[in-house]
Amino acid sequence: MNVTPAKAGVHLEIKMDVRLRGHDGGEKMFDNLSSKLTGILDRLTRRGSLTEDDVNEAMREVRVALLEADVALPVVKDFIAKVKEHALGHEVMRSITPGQQVIKIVHDHLVDLLGKEAEPLNLGVTPPVVIMMLGLQGSGKTTTSAKLAKRLTDVDRKKVLLASLDVQRPAAQEQLAVLGSQIGVAVLPVIKGQKPVEIAKRALDTARKEVFDIVILDTAGRLAIDDELMAEAAAVRDVAAPHEKLLVVDAMTGQDAVNTAQQFDRKIGLSGIILTRIDGDARGGAALSMRAVTGKPSKLLGTGEKSDALEIYHPDRLANRILGMGDVVSLVEKAAATIDHGDAREMAEKFISGGKFDFTDLAKQLRQMQKRGGLGGLMNLMPGMGKMKDALKNANVDDRKVKQQEAIIQSMTPAERKNVDLLGASRKRRIASGSGVDVSDVNRLIKQFLEMQKMMKQMQKLGKSGFMRGMMPKLMGGDMSGLTGKE
Repeated sequence: MNVTPAKAGVHLEIKMDVRLRGHDGGEKMFDNLSSKLTGILDRLTRRGSLTEDDVNEAMREVRVALLEADVALPVVKDFIAKVKEHALGHEVMRSITPGQQVIKIVHDHLVDLLGKEAEPLNLGVTPPVVIMMLGLQGSGKTTTSAKLAKRLTDVDRKKVLLASLDVQRPAAQEQLAVLGSQIGVAVLPVIKGQKPVEIAKRALDTARKEVFDIVILDTAGRLAIDDELMAEAAAVRDVAAPHEKLLVVDAMTGQDAVNTAQQFDRKIGLSGIILTRIDGDARGGAALSMRAVTGKPSKLLGTGEKSDALEIYHPDRLANRILGMGDVVSLVEKAAATIDHGDAREMAEKFISGGKFDFTDLAKQLRQMQKRGGLGGLMNLMPGMGKMKDALKNANVDDRKVKQQEAIIQSMTPAERKNVDLLGASRKRRIASGSGVDVSDVNRLIKQFLEMQKMMKQMQKLGKSGFMRGMMPKLMGGDMSGLTGKE
């Protein structure tokens, strides 16, 4: 086979960062806007009845919040006009819960603004499906190409070939080779001196011969849009006839991202947009303005630095998050995608048969939590948690505590993990030293463990049906003092 996951002998310090982040799914970008909108709308719901002046005042505040979030002025004007038209209607003003009605109107129009419905990638064509990745330098195009390849491989079960057409940026082709190796996806070998059009032809020929489902062409970028960039992209487009032409834009660049999308669409023609770095500290206006200004759907969101931090763009779910309503569907999907069904079945069978919950079981639970985005990622997807962010910060809920607890368990002997009664003062000191923590941290974990062990015993008394019905709700509602650093 001519295609390998990566070239042997490439020794570059190019790698995907797999550090845990405090937030997942883009909440960080919308924190400020979300807190303002929820505050404005909460004041409306606290009023028994609404006047036209109440609605007008609230809409003025919403307008300011959207403009401060860098949403394009024409988009804001249109949004406010539509919301006011419906909010001042007779049915709303005379309803029993007018504040709630206004929130629903804002939500529905926010979904319309964001794009109404998710628009999936066009994969239902005769393979190989060709996906052309476009964008400026620094937008995250190459890493996003790798993330997309991983998603298509893991989620859609497709055989994917990555090909770098970037002969401009030093080590760009080698970077993609390294990323491909890390995620286990095939990368077209580099032939020095080939031009982008030649590489595209070779990639398509290889994909047909070796029966790949999808080819991802990572094209070159520039620091700014110029004629040379557009001419090269157009030539590749004409040769490859891509089924998807996806523009990767950095959401933190605000309205510049929207302008970039307009120019690429005019010159090349786009089928969709991927917004990256929506987990960063920015105002979020690009995400809110993109569909309304460009007419092109956002198809995917880059939500972090991990290799799997790429999710489908769902306008309704994003609207829920912005308005502090949570995203239960994404939470369930994240759990389903990350849960180790073998571990879950083994644990259930163990407890149903009267087995004892031990530290090894607790370590597995901690690893599952990390896979789902850590405490911050889970909480931001839960309804109502958006309003508690300040309280959570004050409580010092920290994903580092989860890693710390795992280190404590790893410093125990197999016998100690099975029998908590062995953990006397001298053993605690040894474990604390081995895991780089204080003895108080070890004591805190033991306290949390004993409470969970007690909970498991109660579940076992209920029998099989009671255990399966009550285990997860009890776990989710259990004491988290060990994760907050407070007793």
